[in-house]
Amino acid sequence: MKDQAQVIGYLPDEKPAAGKLFLYALQQVIVMFPATIAVALITGFQVSTTIFASGLSTLCFILISGKKIPLYYGSSFAYLTAISSMVASQGTADQIAQWQATGILPTVLIQYAQFGIILSGLVSVAAGFLVRYSGKSAVEKVLPPTITGSIAMIIGLTLAGNALSDAAPKAADAATGVFTTSWVWVVSLSTLFATILFSRYLKGFLGQLPLLLGALVGCVVAAILYAAGGSDYSLFRAMRQEALDASLWRAGPFAVPAFSFPKANWAAVAAIMPIAIATIPESTAHIYQLDIYVNDLAKKKGSKKHYDLASMLDRNLIGDGICDMISGVVGGPAGTNYGENISTMAITKVFSIPVLVCAAVIAMVISFFTPLIQVIYGIPLAVIGGLEIYLFGAIAAQGIAIMIDKKVDMFSSKNIAVIASIMIIGIGGQYAFSGNIPFFGLQVPCIAGAAIFGIALNLLLSIGEKKEANAE
Repeated sequence: MKDQAQVIGYLPDEKPAAGKLFLYALQQVIVMFPATIAVALITGFQVSTTIFASGLSTLCFILISGKKIPLYYGSSFAYLTAISSMVASQGTADQIAQWQATGILPTVLIQYAQFGIILSGLVSVAAGFLVRYSGKSAVEKVLPPTITGSIAMIIGLTLAGNALSDAAPKAADAATGVFTTSWVWVVSLSTLFATILFSRYLKGFLGQLPLLLGALVGCVVAAILYAAGGSDYSLFRAMRQEALDASLWRAGPFAVPAFSFPKANWAAVAAIMPIAIATIPESTAHIYQLDIYVNDLAKKKGSKKHYDLASMLDRNLIGDGICDMISGVVGGPAGTNYGENISTMAITKVFSIPVLVCAAVIAMVISFFTPLIQVIYGIPLAVIGGLEIYLFGAIAAQGIAIMIDKKVDMFSSKNIAVIASIMIIGIGGQYAFSGNIPFFGLQVPCIAGAAIFGIALNLLLSIGEKKEANAE
């Protein structure tokens, strides 16, 4: 009992004190912010609208799940190519030139994308109802741990390049474009080591804030370098002014996000809707990850309650689809529940639903208050990279945890074939083809391609398996 009493952490239905709750929530916002903002900047969606959509969708997801599934909804990278191809086919030369000049898509192109995003949500909703009426055993036949674990691993590993690119961004001179300093490594590595040491050695309340404290250490180091070296060592960033000015209303520091309403465009549907299939194995892997970590914490705390999150896969998928629709309605990109936030919860042992509700509210407030957007966006990229090395690696490690927990037979020729194929297609597609594998004229996202191939191979190799077992 003494050991159980010393276990610190919060289960989904537990609520920290107000001050702690706010800091835990702020940590979750900082973790989700880089990827969510990156999607907006790459696709040309409005930054403030994207942040607002992320917070609103998270709140809605928590309500849809009956306040039982602790997941944060953010913008998905899976849709980047689909949106780019839609813009290339539907946008005029002037519209594309405007996007390249300002970094923001013309409103009409965002509205077309919104229509595709809303309908793509139907794919996840349909998958959720299929799970609900076919049962968990049918799902595990199609998505066994060999697939969900492998998908979780490649999600983390395909982001390894992003983590190192952010950890050592090119500090280029504006005039010459020459790399001016390698001191960014001091910032990123100090962030990484501080975060690891905090998570390993800090106890109690502070031990649950390693990412927030690690980011703070990185920012302090960056500030010292700036003071010592002047502008050459300036690692802080400024958001493009166009991204802040494009709002419906502006008065001083406050700006209403640039909401827009969808416009029917079937080309956008054809480009965007199929990508939703790729998020289903990812979302399934996430719910299995949570199930393992939450129940492990419950066991260590001596709780007699079993949090059967895996049985709520149908709610998770339905919630994902509805959140895509909600994000699409207000003008945000398509999304998914975030592995980064799951890693944060696994590291800090804070799975509290109220923390995620608070994080969602903070994100929505930030979207209206541009100085806060600038402050968070201004966190040095090297600091974010230091955090990402830990977080993305933790996502991959969680995939291994799924297979260990489900006692996957690693001596089975079938399992080895499925895992090997998924890993090589997913990781190889990222590094050989920059994430999109050319296949008979199609550009297949590497994670989607790996998932589809793995599912098909597993089903093929499972033919006759039951008869062989009965014969034995």
